[in-house]
Amino acid sequence: DKDIAWLNALLTRREAALKLTPRTDLAMIAVQGPGARASVWRTIHGSEAATSALAPFNAASVVDGGVEYFIARTGYTGEDGFEIALPAAHAEALWRALAGNGVKPCGLGARDTLRLEAGMNLYGQDMSEDVTPLESGLAWTVDMKSPRDFVGKAALAANPPRATLVGLLLEDGGGVLRAHQRVQTPAGDGEITSGTFSPTLQKSIALARVPHGVAVGDRVEVEVRDKLLAARVVKPPFVRNGRALV
Repeated sequence: DKDIAWLNALLTRREAALKLTPRTDLAMIAVQGPGARASVWRTIHGSEAATSALAPFNAASVVDGGVEYFIARTGYTGEDGFEIALPAAHAEALWRALAGNGVKPCGLGARDTLRLEAGMNLYGQDMSEDVTPLESGLAWTVDMKSPRDFVGKAALAANPPRATLVGLLLEDGGGVLRAHQRVQTPAGDGEITSGTFSPTLQKSIALARVPHGVAVGDRVEVEVRDKLLAARVVKPPFVRNGRALV
């Protein structure tokens, strides 16, 4: 609702000859992991031919049994796989068919460990209206060099980043990194924005917003239950396609 309201306000302000129509008739199912693509191909007829050569962040449309599937090679886990948009009335049937082809359901808690291992931001924690993309590890998504204008470009140019988002790998035992824990660095204090225990690394990991000057390889201390625990600054992602990168 918040996104739709903002986009409609932008259309009005720019007097654009466009109409925004929310598609409440659609659903989306994400299938992620080493066997995800093969399971989708076994489930949706024609999907292998349409998507076998699909590059990451690209999509294809497939019609099977009169149902149109929009299949994108994307996901919020750091694993390979697809996100499938389809008419909501057919979502349960697809869910059950995928389960019959070896796909297991996972909840938001499992997805949260995966997205954090992949170094992916969560809105409201790692990024928000109060911090810029340049302070959220998202400078790669913002084109400040070309002459093309976009919403927020002037604001970014007028407000250079005062902090940076880094990865932390806990080196001491005795605690788990969590959001809002204080991070002590030689350049000043920072704060963890997201933290968890990584099932792949068997160590606690976090994203933290820290002052400029903190670099990969630095040692910092995190306040966990009134104790200072040592952590190492690393460059996310921590894990990609099941393989440790830190």
